[in-house]
Amino acid sequence: MTAARSSFKDGVIVGLIAYAAVAAFYAAFDLLAARGTLFTVNVLGQAVFRGLRDPSVLQLPMATDMSAVFWYNAVHFVASMAIGQVVLALADTAERDPSRSGFAFTLIASGFVITVAGVGALTAPMRAVLPWWSIVVANAAAVVLAWAYLGMRRPGVFRALTAFAR
Repeated sequence: MTAARSSFKDGVIVGLIAYAAVAAFYAAFDLLAARGTLFTVNVLGQAVFRGLRDPSVLQLPMATDMSAVFWYNAVHFVASMAIGQVVLALADTAERDPSRSGFAFTLIASGFVITVAGVGALTAPMRAVLPWWSIVVANAAAVVLAWAYLGMRRPGVFRALTAFAR
């Protein structure tokens, strides 16, 4: 398998892991809050695809719109796949050229911050049911699990990405 093909495959797996980690976190979060496992993704799907904007509606029982759930999951999946490819491209850059490790690491860390801030800003009207801490924890879990996979698959990747700090 060529290096480019291996990187693409690893990017897909990293994206899948991140997608699944966030989905599992919110399913557990909603289950523990006694809202049903699809509550958060239903609300997000309805906000994105149905124009749900009134936060007071969130305090009432809501029917699950499976179409909105499906399309929101599709968007989340595609975004996760894209992020996985970008992360792997940056990791490859750091592995090939240690002088660019600071750049690669900064972009990956910035991507995490931008993702959390962007999701937080877009979901501000839903803060009562989607608190900041949940956005941070869900994305941090995705990062930890994806990096655990990547660290096992490419043992030198952490050293390559942090070469600038030595």
